[in-house]
Amino acid sequence: MDRTAELRQLAADLREREVVADAWLAKSFTDRLFVVDLTTDAGVPEEIRERLHEHDLYGANDVYDTGERDASFAGAVGDATRHQFVDVQTRGDHQSYVVE
Repeated sequence: MDRTAELRQLAADLREREVVADAWLAKSFTDRLFVVDLTTDAGVPEEIRERLHEHDLYGANDVYDTGERDASFAGAVGDATRHQFVDVQTRGDHQSYVVE
């Protein structure tokens, strides 16, 4: 299974959990992100965080050294809290292009 398919399957698996409102892949300028919206503001449950780590997905705030206390919190979206994780297995492999 290729990396994208693996992470899409993980997102589908996580969406089956009651605490997960949504999960999907996104892209920053050079990295693949894994986004998880939770129905709670209590943070990412440890079992979900461990599952993400098993797939080399780590909190964007930690990876990018933003100085934020929470490793992955990216804000509130409606009734959900958004968390972003960086795919460190492919970090820097993606390219974005600037159109002039």
